[in-house]
Amino acid sequence: MHVSQRTQSLRSITGRRTWLSVVALAAVSVLSLGGVTTTQAQEAWPTKPIRLVVPFTPGGVTDTTARVIADSLGKRLGQSIIVDNKPGASGNIGTALVKSAAPDGYTLVLGFDGTMVINPHVFAKLPFDTLKDFTPIGKVGDATIILVSHPDAPFKTMAEMIAVSKSTPGGLSFGTSGTGGTPHIAGELLKLKTGAKLVHVPYKGGGQAMTDVVGGTIPLVYTAVAGAHGFIKSGKLRALAVSSAQRSSALPDVPTFIEAGVPDFVVNSWVGILAPANLPAAIANRLNVDLNAVLSDPPVRERLRVLGIEATPGSADQFRDEMRRDLTRYGQVVKAAGISVE
Repeated sequence: MHVSQRTQSLRSITGRRTWLSVVALAAVSVLSLGGVTTTQAQEAWPTKPIRLVVPFTPGGVTDTTARVIADSLGKRLGQSIIVDNKPGASGNIGTALVKSAAPDGYTLVLGFDGTMVINPHVFAKLPFDTLKDFTPIGKVGDATIILVSHPDAPFKTMAEMIAVSKSTPGGLSFGTSGTGGTPHIAGELLKLKTGAKLVHVPYKGGGQAMTDVVGGTIPLVYTAVAGAHGFIKSGKLRALAVSSAQRSSALPDVPTFIEAGVPDFVVNSWVGILAPANLPAAIANRLNVDLNAVLSDPPVRERLRVLGIEATPGSADQFRDEMRRDLTRYGQVVKAAGISVE
């Protein structure tokens, strides 16, 4: 090969290498630009209103809780948080809607223990997987539940109630707001732990159950402290025990189940906030930090306490671990009691 031919060949090779280098650099630049754009978008979040789906009807304690959190959290984030009620199928419809939303931080769900850790066991088919389809943001708080009786019932303590249930033909009836809810699970767990003879009477909501126990139609009701507080204070109901680890601040004279002689009995109805799975970590962390700040604010804590909810700021990992534990233990109760919802 002549010198001129070798020179031309080298120039050709060098040209191709230069062209490939330019293409490679361009590709890297595009990828880098995309990464910067994504990062900038996450850092800028939120740039528009956020939707908080409540999978139950407006006006109840759950809806009011959502509005308390939405108002304060929205102010911290600098964007409105719009509460969107999507009731149906014991919370499954609204919860499934959020599962299918884009994981961009603009759609959240108020999750409940009943929906997230009990429904998976009592419904034959569920349109979501609690642990796989959601990003836990944080737990809002615990709603303490309580076992109450008519004041003329032939027992005054938990031990006496258990003894009377065992000696009563057919046992004692206990009402709740419905099949598969946390109060129902708590009643079944009490049966398993103590051998008490209790018969569940499900109502379509807690209001009628309260009316019937006050009227003497049924001897017992398992319900939230907030719903029973006024009746207890007025003497229309007798409080037997609360199922929280500590006494309720609203009813400090009422013992816990553990204090009343039922070992290792803690059942709280909790509420928390979740987002669709694969939410960017930066957004999830921002939401958790601001949610905890809101839950540590004394006026917010007091507004929640009035609703019967004790605020429980904490990490997303703690919330996930609690959901995992409750899925396991409530599954065992549901199976032992044969609870199912069509």
